[in-house]
Amino acid sequence: MNIIIIDKKQHKIAKIMGIMFLLTLVVPLINWMFVLQKFIIPENVLATANNIITNELLFRVNIINELITAFIVIGLAIALYSMLKSVNKNLALLALYLKLTEATIWIIITLGHFIGLLILKEQVTLTLFEPEQLQSIIGFFLNMHLSITAIPGILHGLSLVIFLYLLFKSKYVPSALAAFGVISFALVFIYDLLFILSPGYTTLLIIQLIGWGPSILFELIIGIWLLFKGINESGSVSEHVKADP
Repeated sequence: MNIIIIDKKQHKIAKIMGIMFLLTLVVPLINWMFVLQKFIIPENVLATANNIITNELLFRVNIINELITAFIVIGLAIALYSMLKSVNKNLALLALYLKLTEATIWIIITLGHFIGLLILKEQVTLTLFEPEQLQSIIGFFLNMHLSITAIPGILHGLSLVIFLYLLFKSKYVPSALAAFGVISFALVFIYDLLFILSPGYTTLLIIQLIGWGPSILFELIIGIWLLFKGINESGSVSEHVKADP
């Protein structure tokens, strides 16, 4: 049986994990509700493109927020891997690679938004297209934001299912809480997979609540738990051994 050493460094990592979990919830949610959503006009790509032009500064804020989100994903991935590699290094490494791929896709999406802004501001000239065609393409790209993010969403769900399974095995937090996390992000994985396979179903409010509601609640709970309570040092000696400071 594996012996998991708990030392001061891991307690610090646990607090970082708590902060990262809260930030992965708060930053994208605030950016979507108060920034990005304001640009999107469903079924009117020209109006969406015009919103970008007329609210350039706010759109640049969105770009910065998306970059911050990508860095938060990387921070969470490194913290989770550092904490859980002692449980099963191969699984932790797989989850790390999935999480880093997710962050890379977020950066690519952000780059697409920045390039779109440059084109609309005529800082980049593409002679193959008329101005209205360019606006339509860029407006369409932004209107499809939720559909596009289904790809990093699948990686998000799958990577956290693996990480939280390892957290469940480690007993660093109550088993019920870790198990709830595994189920929550399995639902995220299924929801985003469904978004690709049969997007019509994902427009239903009940499906959206089932798909993302539990994970939002879990991130809030686990973030606060790790930040203020930390990891559990109780349990059998065969599972946890506390290292000397």
